[in-house]
Amino acid sequence: MSSALLPKPQMRRLLARRMKFHLFGAFFVSLGCAALYKFGVAEPRKKAYAEFYKNYDPMKDFEAMRAAGVFES
Repeated sequence: MSSALLPKPQMRRLLARRMKFHLFGAFFVSLGCAALYKFGVAEPRKKAYAEFYKNYDPMKDFEAMRAAGVFES
């Protein structure tokens, strides 16, 4: 049995090589999560607010709250 059959393990710069791989992976995962949040949560929320305020009448809402007795002055 010769030791030439088994390759020697790479011990130098092992952490740097693995760190580079994990850094790129973490960057792309975080970029994907940010894109999912933007298009899955933020954009629909902005659209819902815009739709609500398109037909919102604050004076009508104020009169309804005053008639319900919300304001005491």
